[in-house]
This record gives sequence, structure tokens and C-alpha cells, in this order.
Amino acid sequence: MSMYNIVAAFREATVVAEYTPQETHCADYQSEAELEEEFIRQLCSQGYAYVSITNEGALIANLRRQLELLNNFTFSENEWGRFFTQNIAGANEGIIEKTRKIQEDHVQILKRDNGNTKNIYLLDKNNIHNNRLQVLNQYDETSGTHETRYDVTILVNGLPLVHIELKRRGVAIREAFNQIRRYQRDSFWAASGLYEYVQMFVISNGTHTKYYSNSTRNQHIKESIGNHKSKKTSNSFEFTSYWADGKNRHIADLVDFTKTFFSKHTLLNILTHYCVFTSDDLLLVMRPYQIAATERILNRIEVSSNYKKTGTIEAGGYIWHTTGSGKTLTSFKPAQLKQADTYGTPLVQVKP
Repeated sequence: MSMYNIVAAFREATVVAEYTPQETHCADYQSEAELEEEFIRQLCSQGYAYVSITNEGALIANLRRQLELLNNFTFSENEWGRFFTQNIAGANEGIIEKTRKIQEDHVQILKRDNGNTKNIYLLDKNNIHNNRLQVLNQYDETSGTHETRYDVTILVNGLPLVHIELKRRGVAIREAFNQIRRYQRDSFWAASGLYEYVQMFVISNGTHTKYYSNSTRNQHIKESIGNHKSKKTSNSFEFTSYWADGKNRHIADLVDFTKTFFSKHTLLNILTHYCVFTSDDLLLVMRPYQIAATERILNRIEVSSNYKKTGTIEAGGYIWHTTGSGKTLTSFKPAQLKQADTYGTPLVQVKP
């Protein structure tokens, strides 16, 4: 019998079923700084804690405190020194290893001073709201190839997992995308390399907002070398995605995007359940219609189980896919579904 792992099972949907954008948004702020200030204000109104962190020392101190809170544990100075250098900021670890820790190995082993060991969670994937969300801005990195100052970063339990680059209204968001590529090349790896933990990027000019996953720096370099046409990855602008509601209507304005994508439940669900780390060491973040399809499948499984319909036509359904719509991530056939090509009711209709 085939075995299947459930991606997630939550009653609250990750993708809002239907979203009606605000009829008008404030257009008074035009500069990047004003856009950034309004964005942070909105995040704080949604439950994020603002922290004033502009250098690595403060970032590391905050990380220690957040991990202590998550694990209900206090590190000794020696324990924290070992854990940080060996489990978080290993000298020979890069984006691949750090991404694997977040996606596949988020429970790290601490060797305590008394010789015992203790599990230290970087993330709580079972109870996602145990994770603490913070937002910081204007972080200075002076140890890279060039001195840089990042716009806005989301910390999850003290680790920078989402980075947002903003441009003033009227500037193409590709400029923000290109800026992040420069950061990947010049500074994310610098010092202790904590910014190599970033899993997702968001780019916006206020009017248009998109998101995409982090990928490996080596793959990015390979794409940049030579004249041959290389395989597109999440470091290609074509791999940036709009967020959308359950009807697949784009949510592009930063205000609307923040209300939906950056709701704490949605963001934590995406980070902990809807990222896929492939066998090629590339990180993929599922698109909204893929997430909606997956949750519709899980809902059908739950309903069929509760009403003891397993194995019947009523428990089944079919998935309607088009070319390039993400079949790899959503077209699985758990035994509970008993899917058939010609029987059952529509389970989900996926359109690009």
C-alpha cells in the first residue's frame, strides 16, 4: 500500500476564499521611506512586533532570546556559543544547508554543559502560532562586498525568513528584484550569514506586489554565466508570483497583499507547510491556487472520513489541471480519495 504524508490539515484556509480590495488606497505616500513606514505600521496592526535591530550583534542577541522563549529554555553562555556556531551559523554552511534546516531539520540537538542533550526547535510546525513574528527595517550589513542596508525583514523566532524590498510608486518592481539579486551576490552570506536563512522574498512598489522563494546562490551564479539558455529557477523574474484569493484573482496592491499574505496564519502556514525543498536543492513556494487545491483535497478527505464515505464515489473527485499549473505539487492520489477519471464530483478546478 502506498503511503502519503499529509502536507497540512487546518480548518482555517490559508488562501482567503474571496477578497474584495479596498476601493481606494492612500496615495499620499510616494517615497520609498513613506511606503516602508506605512507597511510596517500595517504589519504591527496585524500582530507583528516591531524591533529596532540594525546590526548583527543585536540580531544574534534577539535570536537567542526568541529561541529561549519558543523552547521554554535558557541557554548558558557556553551552550549558546556552541549552539550558535555549530547549529545555526556553521562556517561551512550556505543557503542549501540553512534552507534544509528550516524545511526538513528544524529540530536541532544541543549538547548541554552537563553532558545531556536537548532538542531545540527553530520552528514549531505543529502549532504554528507558537512561533513569534517580528519586523525590522534598515538593517546594516557592513561585512559584505559592499555595505548594504536592507529595507524590511520578517523574523520568525529571531531568524530572518522573509525579506521585503520596496520601491516608490511608479518604479518597476523588477528594480526591487534586481536589488535582491545584488544582495544575494554581495552580502546575504556576510558575517554569520543569518540572511541566508531567508526563505521568501517580497517585492513591491505599492501598486504591484509579488513574492518568490529563495534559491541557491550557486544556481544563481550558474544562470548568470555563459550565453546558453539555462533552466529558469526562482531566481528568474519569471518565477515571481502574484498572491490571489480562492477565485484566483490577483491581490497586487501592497495594502491588500499585506492583509492577506502577511496575515500571521497565512504566512506561517506557507513557511511551515507550503514550501517544497526539491531533490535538486531548490526551494519552491507553492502558488495560491496550488495551496487552495491542496486544502480542498484535505477537506474532502476529512469530510469523507467523518461521514464514513471512504471508498465510495461520494468521497472522490477529480482535479482539473492545465499545462504549467503545478500538477507536481497538487496532483497526488491519497488512498482516501479513490479518484477516477470519469466518476465523482469536481474536487477542484485549477486555472493558471
